Amino acid sequence: METKQATARRWRISSDELQFHQQKNCLHQSLPEDLGVGRSAIFQLDQDLSYIETRYTPSKDLAVLSRIDYQEPRLVVTLGLKGQSRFAEKNGDELVFNEGYTSITTTRSSMGERQYQAHKPTMQLRFALNKNWLNRYFGEHKTNPLFNKSGIQLLSYRPISPQAICAAQQLLNCNESRETNRIFMHGQVMSLLAFELSHLCEDKRRNSAEFNQKDAAIAKSARDILFREFKNPPSVEELSKRAGTNQFKLKKLFHYFFNNTPYGLLLEIRMNNAYQLLESGQCQVGIAADRVGYSHASNFSTAFIKHFGVSPKAISKKH
Repeated sequence: METKQATARRWRISSDELQFHQQKNCLHQSLPEDLGVGRSAIFQLDQDLSYIETRYTPSKDLAVLSRIDYQEPRLVVTLGLKGQSRFAEKNGDELVFNEGYTSITTTRSSMGERQYQAHKPTMQLRFALNKNWLNRYFGEHKTNPLFNKSGIQLLSYRPISPQAICAAQQLLNCNESRETNRIFMHGQVMSLLAFELSHLCEDKRRNSAEFNQKDAAIAKSARDILFREFKNPPSVEELSKRAGTNQFKLKKLFHYFFNNTPYGLLLEIRMNNAYQLLESGQCQVGIAADRVGYSHASNFSTAFIKHFGVSPKAISKKH
């Protein structure tokens, strides 16, 4: 029997009372229909790595109560792709997961509630890694300091890297019916984690305190402009003004948050979009070049070969 409760105008339901059903490669978890639309797909990619895709649009302000107790500490990478959610621990601590940002947390046990706003769509991708996974790729000497506090600890809150956005799009478009689906998903997840975790193990002398949340918001704003306007992009000078900073500061922010330059990021966005167009089989090389902002197909082909090491025509012919 469900024990939904309306407390302080927020409906509460235990995570144990969500509806579960197993499908081919994943476990699906959903809200009762009277609470709106809420679904999570949980993929166990290996014994140390799981991937959770969550889409919620509740009909009421909602809190999903949960209690977590892991045998060993876990690191969780959360990409906020749409909307906002909040995790409120029983001890009073809170974490907010915002659209456009990657939050990295560690925990061994927690008790609290995941809160969602009524009629506000939320989409998040979460990746749970246990300590064995981190030790395997980063070594214990870099992993151990990440777990030196009890409860939930926020390690990082940064704009989602452009590379991770591209990998996330591939995951969301993944065809679950393919026999190679598990291999494809694992590859995209590993690529995404490589970009989102890299700064955790960098030299600590690269002091994160140099930049604050306002700087992160500026970097995100400039990144979003390039994603929206990559066909006819602004100059670096105009991009800086629109993001609310100067050219020198913007280049420093791009280097810190994205390990790239504005022009370098623009190229990545154009090339990744072109590759997806060609791979879909929906257009020829000249059309793909025009759609990503190249006036001359020859210039586009040169840039594409330099970026991917293969000609755009070769990708188009495959599909």
